[in-house]
Amino acid sequence: MSSVGVVSTVGLPKIRMFEKDVIPIVEGGKGIAVSDGRSCGAWAAAGCVGTFSGVNADSYDSMGAYAPMVFYKKLRADRQQELLAQSIIGGIRQAEIAHEVSSGRGAISMNVMWEMGGVELVLEGILQKASKLIDNVVCGAGMPYRLAEIASKFGTFYSPIVSSARAFSALWKRTYHKFSEWLGSVVYEDPWLAGGHNGLSNAEDPLIPEAPYSRIARLRAVMNEFGLEHVPIVIAGGVWSLAEWRDLIRNDEVGSVAFQFGTRAMLTVESPIPDKWKNALMNIEKGDVSLNKFSPTGFYSSAVRNRFLRELEERSERQVPCSYEKERDDDFAVRVWRSGRTVYVKSRYDDIVREWLEAGFSAPLQTPSATLIFVSEGKAAQILSHQVECVGCLSRCLFSGWDQSGECRFSNSSDPRSFCIQKTLQSVAHGGDVENELMFSGHNGYRFSRDPFYANGFVPTVQQLVDRLIDELDASESADVAESHLKTREA
Repeated sequence: MSSVGVVSTVGLPKIRMFEKDVIPIVEGGKGIAVSDGRSCGAWAAAGCVGTFSGVNADSYDSMGAYAPMVFYKKLRADRQQELLAQSIIGGIRQAEIAHEVSSGRGAISMNVMWEMGGVELVLEGILQKASKLIDNVVCGAGMPYRLAEIASKFGTFYSPIVSSARAFSALWKRTYHKFSEWLGSVVYEDPWLAGGHNGLSNAEDPLIPEAPYSRIARLRAVMNEFGLEHVPIVIAGGVWSLAEWRDLIRNDEVGSVAFQFGTRAMLTVESPIPDKWKNALMNIEKGDVSLNKFSPTGFYSSAVRNRFLRELEERSERQVPCSYEKERDDDFAVRVWRSGRTVYVKSRYDDIVREWLEAGFSAPLQTPSATLIFVSEGKAAQILSHQVECVGCLSRCLFSGWDQSGECRFSNSSDPRSFCIQKTLQSVAHGGDVENELMFSGHNGYRFSRDPFYANGFVPTVQQLVDRLIDELDASESADVAESHLKTREA
């Protein structure tokens, strides 16, 4: 990183965000019960910015026990309405819990993803009842053009998540300039290092990461052109220690900044994820987190390369082109599993197809890319069952073919190379098998096993983690000051 404009001073100064003075540390918002009111309230109580997820947020029964989402309707569009109603109830409850736990300290954000099914209805529904409890709405996974309009209507700040200056410029010019007074921050999320869904564009190579400093500086330059010098940039993705980002603190080129902790925030006492997930994080090795494009959103995402992810990789490897018409005499016929439709495969694939069939992958499934994948009959039955049970959790789902653009409908373009993200994230967040479910993590997850702070399985409270982050920063700056004084004396 560049050190342009840096003034070395011990301590982490508070900054002004959402009309509050806060420690510039932000809890990363992680979907479906991974960031909830308890964790959000704890980060806010520590004087920071806490974040709870408004994506299919948890509800509770009259005894305070978790109440799983239940769907009764037959039509997918109707099931989506059930999902939205339950999500609004859950989001309001998580806002109430966060407010109670925070005791009025810090700030509270709600995180949503723009590609979430019915996101605008969920936002409106939660803010109608809980806007006084929520300081800010942060939103990514898509281009949230209407975020500013919706949040400002309820007197709530908004913070888009972007991965480039270009993306923010598009948002600003299209709609955000009309609601500039409610722009609370801009979250820059590194598309190569962040956990969960990443904002890699088609122009960027997933295998060639760019250094974050220049991208952040370009974002600030664009914001300054729009008169937004006072709006903080929240740096997200790959943030493990404040000490490693000292060059951006009190830096004239990048201006006011805060730092978002996503992966590291998962391993705290207040984090709601199950103990088996926390234990798994303790044992991640370098390289175990994989950047992949299996998500039904169509976005790249980063997750632990466990059995769940490896099965998806293997599923796509057992893939051959196919056609509806026989193009050559030696093309051979294959019947698609369950539908019985006949398609044709080139003779050069005969040996490998026979090998897959003999290995038990006897259920060919058709993809929208004019290919067949070969899976076991048990896996094929699971895939088709999950597709049929779609509840419209995304505005457009590659896996199930659901598409709510215009009139809600279910298309025939379902892709068996993907998965039902609603089912797996609900499962892993509520005690499911972490090896056989999607387990998101940032690429720094391997550092849990190497950082002495977590020795002997130690799990800190949020306050202990915040203290640790600030102490590490102070120690690094004090060491540099001492080294500078020593060099001066020697000179």
